[in-house]
Amino acid sequence: MELILNVLAVAGGLAMLYFGAEWLVKGSINISNKLKISQLVIGLTVVAFGTSTPELAVSVSSALQGFSDVALGNVVGSNIVNIGVILGISAVITPIAVSKSTIRKEIPIMIGASLLLVAIIFDGKIDFI
Repeated sequence: MELILNVLAVAGGLAMLYFGAEWLVKGSINISNKLKISQLVIGLTVVAFGTSTPELAVSVSSALQGFSDVALGNVVGSNIVNIGVILGISAVITPIAVSKSTIRKEIPIMIGASLLLVAIIFDGKIDFI
């Protein structure tokens, strides 16, 4: 009986996730159209905040309970999954055009930020250098 409840809970959670994501995207597009703001700007703010809020909650809760490893793993793992899996699946479904300026500017910044994280935690703890 417990297994059935767990399966139903997961299925219900996935359904809520799907419909919540649909509402978030449609609502963001409506905001973009009504305020005459670029959908890119809305995506970089409203949608990004909406999709990052659960990760923020997990990280803050973990840190407050003394599980800083979970908080760090959540941040790093989320970025790896977003870049590797989500972007990868999206690119398989529909090719993604990337401008040369993106390759020249954003990718080096992303690599630099990753190396900075490694440098900051090199001594086994995150703190200001």
